[in-house]
Amino acid sequence: MIAKLQGLDRQMKQYLLITFNYWNFTLTDGALRMLVVLHFHQLGYSPLEIASLFLFYEIFGVITNLVGGYLGARLGLNRTMNLGLALQVLALGMLAVPSQMLSVPYVMLAQAMSGIAKDLNKMSAKSSIKMLVPAGQAGALYKWVAILTGSKNALKGVGFFLGGLLLMVLGFQGAMIVMASVLVLVLALSLAWLGKDLGKAKNKPKFSEIFSKSPSINILSAARLFLFGARDVWFVIALPIYLGTVFGWNHSAVGGFLALWVIGYGLVQGIAPKITGSGKAGGKVPDGGSALVWAAILTVITVLVALGVQWDWHPQFTIVVGLMVFGAAFAVNSSLHSFLIVHYAGEDGVSLDVGFYYMANAMGRLVGTVLSGLVFQLAGLAACLWISVLFLALTTLISLWLPRHGAAVAQH
Repeated sequence: MIAKLQGLDRQMKQYLLITFNYWNFTLTDGALRMLVVLHFHQLGYSPLEIASLFLFYEIFGVITNLVGGYLGARLGLNRTMNLGLALQVLALGMLAVPSQMLSVPYVMLAQAMSGIAKDLNKMSAKSSIKMLVPAGQAGALYKWVAILTGSKNALKGVGFFLGGLLLMVLGFQGAMIVMASVLVLVLALSLAWLGKDLGKAKNKPKFSEIFSKSPSINILSAARLFLFGARDVWFVIALPIYLGTVFGWNHSAVGGFLALWVIGYGLVQGIAPKITGSGKAGGKVPDGGSALVWAAILTVITVLVALGVQWDWHPQFTIVVGLMVFGAAFAVNSSLHSFLIVHYAGEDGVSLDVGFYYMANAMGRLVGTVLSGLVFQLAGLAACLWISVLFLALTTLISLWLPRHGAAVAQH
């Protein structure tokens, strides 16, 4: 095994190290989310108070993606990735205190730190791939992005399971200490081996350049915002509560089902190039037309699920099977978008474009999360699904303007 690793070229070694960093971070991120929900539920916190603990996590994700791309271009992606790892260690350390010290404002501050860390790490990982794949190899770029993105989401689902297991075996504080210790080791390896100037722009960008001037990236970012808003408006808050209150599922059943969904979603993302026909020899590299077709497919699927819930047609079948089909189609959409942003991004200062795009992604998650609670409380799950249909229709409409093969993309 060691001999094989030593025989790899530098680009592949760097890709494997970035993936290793990203995987370990993702496991702790998924575990931390489940740990916070379960632990604070045990402490008697209300659902609204628990939801508020994640508010800063999402808000600071928007800010971090916007500013993080600038920092990556100025300082280098190795530094922003390592900074993300260090901040996650700090956030975990903040939570490894006695339970009586864990007030809502204190945990919100720790979650804000974790949100900053997560998006620095993600932006750095996604941007780095652009620098490691030789120019002109768009097919290879798509595969590498799909593998990184898919494995991340599969491991996030594993992290949900890990969080519950650590809470049961080690308790909340013990789990925080173990996860922080693992990330300290990962950070040490990253500091030693990650390329020192990875992603650093040759021409130092101005702070005003954090807003993309590329029409293709602006269009894709708008599509991404509504795509992720469409998922989270029914998945984040409405669906878990619906499964528990309407179907009578217990917490373990709800958590396990959603964790398996996330794992399956990640696995489909990883094989998206094969699904779209780009994983075959000589397969076509996807473009804006591919994103348009898959957004339309996802819209139709969501309409069918919304109708099934609206008409109360075999509710458990509609929700469970509908969510699986939705997840598979959504995974392909997400993987296509993840490839297109890296493909569209300029070679010099790639993190600026990727950071702006993931800012839109975080904004979509934030809007979807808020609407998920509000719309479900006022009108129920069916209404959340119709909001999702509206967002997906907008995603499809916006995708009409995405560049096709041969069109200019990165215009800086």
